[in-house]
Amino acid sequence: MSTGSDFLQLRPAAAPAKGLTTWLVDALRTAIRQGRLPEGARLPSTRVLAADLAVSRGVVVEAYQRLADEGLVGAHTGVGTVVTSLARAPEVRTAVGAPVESGPLRMPLPAPPGIAFDLSPGVPDLSAFPRAAWLRAERAVLDDATAADLGYGDPRGSAPLRRELAGWLGRTRGIRAGADDLLVVGGVAQALALLAQTLRARGVTVAAVEDPGSRGARDQMAHWGLGSVPVRVDGHGMRTDDLAASGADVAVLTPAHQFPTGVVLSPHRRQALLGWAAAAERLVIEDDYDAEHRYDRAPVAALQASAPDRVAYTGSTSKSLAPGMRLGWLIAPAPMRADLIAAKHASDLGNAALPQLVVAHLLATGGYERHLRTVRKRQRQRRDALLSGLRAEFPAVRVEGVAAGLHLLVTLPHLAGRADDTELAARIAAAGVFVHPLSWHRRLPGPPGLVLGYAAEPPDRLHEAGRRIARVVR
Repeated sequence: MSTGSDFLQLRPAAAPAKGLTTWLVDALRTAIRQGRLPEGARLPSTRVLAADLAVSRGVVVEAYQRLADEGLVGAHTGVGTVVTSLARAPEVRTAVGAPVESGPLRMPLPAPPGIAFDLSPGVPDLSAFPRAAWLRAERAVLDDATAADLGYGDPRGSAPLRRELAGWLGRTRGIRAGADDLLVVGGVAQALALLAQTLRARGVTVAAVEDPGSRGARDQMAHWGLGSVPVRVDGHGMRTDDLAASGADVAVLTPAHQFPTGVVLSPHRRQALLGWAAAAERLVIEDDYDAEHRYDRAPVAALQASAPDRVAYTGSTSKSLAPGMRLGWLIAPAPMRADLIAAKHASDLGNAALPQLVVAHLLATGGYERHLRTVRKRQRQRRDALLSGLRAEFPAVRVEGVAAGLHLLVTLPHLAGRADDTELAARIAAAGVFVHPLSWHRRLPGPPGLVLGYAAEPPDRLHEAGRRIARVVR
């Protein structure tokens, strides 16, 4: 039996019996750092390298995943796993030894060339932007705007928008906050950046994050020096028993519609989470990233309503209007607000005034709600078309997270242990459809899956995309 590989002269015989994965990760990372594996270099497939090294394929799959989490390698259609970056911040560890991630920003990832159907999650229906309503609102705003309205103004955001947002969030999400409690930000990304900077200044170095969970969120925090420790998600949401053992004093969650599984944080987990936060004055960061999109179930009240002194709440118009608006909101516990406002002022002196006033007008006149009703109807049709296409070729396909949001999770229990979802995503891309393997959004081991966004394609194209995906995975 082979005891080594010509690839980098790897020799696993010298590795600890229970440390093969770490040994392989260290060897590959060193080769990348030293330039022996330059950017663009192709790694052997997991099956081939496992056979050459005489180790289980799971060892190689996990090693490649760790390197992908570090931003050092990635899957490329028709090529396989290749070296993608040579820059990596040092890894640190929590007191309990769990890996803490920091590294370069990676999300969103563009679809590679030659893709016919881009099903990237998180991309909204930009064709639905309410251009006519926006123009009418903008004219009305310009007719009434004073010179002071177009000045630098309050770094917290324009008073009309904060007032309208506070009322709207109270009505639709149960938020307990007034206009003075709200900070207008450049989307959830800036909210997380400001929170990370403020927490780091207070000595916080790590936050617990959902696993699987939003890669973009943890990349954003890592860029500002806040590492992350993964806490597993199951059918009830984040495992609060694992959270308590993580050693973190900050937790970042998507409780109303967990990304990417679509799970709603269960009532008993909500209580446990808030109890964890209250017991030691810890902080929960609630990312309400797609709260507007609900189809088959009633909306779940925001966590912030139950513990405004322990929860920092953030959301945006990125999934309802367009991500290019760079317009969102942050409501944090009172002791943090002064520092957050100072960080916001130092960052950009405040968001652009005119879009804020236009959104305030749309909220005040009901134009925003009318737009949301239209978008919900369109997205329900698109979701149904994608499901129809999947089930036309694979009637037994398992799909989760269908009741809300702008994406689906296809789980693949029949392929567990037999297929790597990164390789599956590459095969699907070869069929013309770009999807995210679930492993891109996790750091802990878990079953394979695919994350499919459906907001940006019309129903007929989604039906065809679903058929192509199903033909690969069935």
